Amino acid sequence: MMLHPELLRAARTAPGPLSGATALLAAVTAAHVAQAALLAAALADIACGRDDRLPALLGAVVAVVALRALLTWRQRIAAADAGARIRLRLRDELVARLGRLGPAHRSAARAGALRATVVDGVEGVNAYLSRYLPQLAVVGLATPALLVWVAVLNPAAAAVLTAAVALALLAPRLWDRALAGRGKEHWDTYEHLAADYLEALQHMPALRAAGAVGSKRAALEERSGQVHRATVAKLRVSLVDTALTDLAIQAGTLAAVLLACTSAATGAAAGGETYLLLMLTSECFRPLRDLSREWHAGYLGVSAADGIAALRTARPATPDNGTLHPAWTSAPALTFADVTFTYPGAARPAVDGVTFTCEAGRTTALVGPSGAGKTTLLALLQRQHDPDTGAVLLDGTDIRDLALDALRRGIAVVSQDTYLFHASVADNLRLARPGASDDELAAACRDAGVHDEIATLPGGYATVLGERGATLSGGQRQRLALARALLADAPVLILDEATSAVDEARESLITEALRQATQGRTCLVVAHRLAAVRHADRVVVLDHGRLDAVGDHRSLAGAGGTYAELVAADLRS
Repeated sequence: MMLHPELLRAARTAPGPLSGATALLAAVTAAHVAQAALLAAALADIACGRDDRLPALLGAVVAVVALRALLTWRQRIAAADAGARIRLRLRDELVARLGRLGPAHRSAARAGALRATVVDGVEGVNAYLSRYLPQLAVVGLATPALLVWVAVLNPAAAAVLTAAVALALLAPRLWDRALAGRGKEHWDTYEHLAADYLEALQHMPALRAAGAVGSKRAALEERSGQVHRATVAKLRVSLVDTALTDLAIQAGTLAAVLLACTSAATGAAAGGETYLLLMLTSECFRPLRDLSREWHAGYLGVSAADGIAALRTARPATPDNGTLHPAWTSAPALTFADVTFTYPGAARPAVDGVTFTCEAGRTTALVGPSGAGKTTLLALLQRQHDPDTGAVLLDGTDIRDLALDALRRGIAVVSQDTYLFHASVADNLRLARPGASDDELAAACRDAGVHDEIATLPGGYATVLGERGATLSGGQRQRLALARALLADAPVLILDEATSAVDEARESLITEALRQATQGRTCLVVAHRLAAVRHADRVVVLDHGRLDAVGDHRSLAGAGGTYAELVAADLRS
């Protein structure tokens, strides 16, 4: 009878369907009781040798059985509908929460564990909410009413049955703490197993290349063994729960039958009352037996509830407290004003007192050796984190004053880690702008230098790509991501190693195309190969988290220092 607050909260999202399923289940229970009463009357008539109303009683039994079958069918449909509604709303809520939490949360949580929570955990909630909760409500309604009826017939039997029902409901609660602990252990090991399997599948080429498939398989076998042991441990405790319930039910039934038989033998009760008492004794415990069955069916939902609650209530690294929704009628100026940020646990700031401006409608290149702070500045611009001190400004407005959805609609990002979905080329391109026309798709792809290659695909823009764009080369995936960002038509464009997967000849063509395509946008380019940034209007050089120099390519290359060293290294590579 464990009631988890998170699951009760989820149940409140569909009160109507759940109430309907519960009412139908109560009607099914009433049909069982009606059948029992009719059978008791028929048996009493047979025992007394009366057959005048026997056909009518048996006909009524048949009618009640048919009605119960219909009600059971409708109840199962209603329960399935209620469960589906709740799962849909809960899963949507969790996915939306993941979107708000951003990359900082996803980097701390394993993808397989999140998948287990959002998919398997929510699926497990279904049986708990659509079957267990309605059955628990029926126990609370039907069992007391039946005990009152038994008390009218035989107070002693009612007292025995009441004690048995209380024992069946309360004795298993002694094991709730142990069962909760075993359930958490089982779910935690299952999450780890799911994460390990997903990771192995995603990185199978790397495992093959390293000759590590065998060792990884052994590790997965050990993880599977942990899940097996946790499952058996949970089952042991759960079986004790079931045994206590069954013992109370059997003992209560036996005691009530003995009392009924004693009353009949001594003449204290008429034959009809005895048969009815025997039938009602069975019906008193039927809801409890069903409750025990539904409890075990829905326990996966209880095991997953803590993980669901943790994900649903997790706080994003950057709160969405902004209220401004600028129209962005023109490209904004972008300013980093004395920005300092230190990652949690780091010994020194990733960026320290950085100040520079990306002029509106111009292209600014951000360069520096590895670890200089380039990626950190891009993360701060996208509000994956907030600066410890200083501010990031768009047209003089602190981005913390902007609503997060407005900020992210105003920024299009192309990174070296490109993700394409298992969908058509056109659908992948329209992610940020679903209403884009075919001509706009083609224009963006021409600007990114990939239109001609798309035209040669079997279905052109309707060609379905493999998962993560596996059917394309790395350069094609990156250029599709470029086209997608251009199609979004955001006033700020971030290119983070956006041409790292293409050769130098293709990079030159794309860079030239981008110079044309990014006109009228504020563009921030990060690249290790300086050919991609030498035509930028302005170059900002970082070193060890600090601003080293600002200028154009020619002046910086001739001035010596960090940028000149980068140019020399680029020429040698």
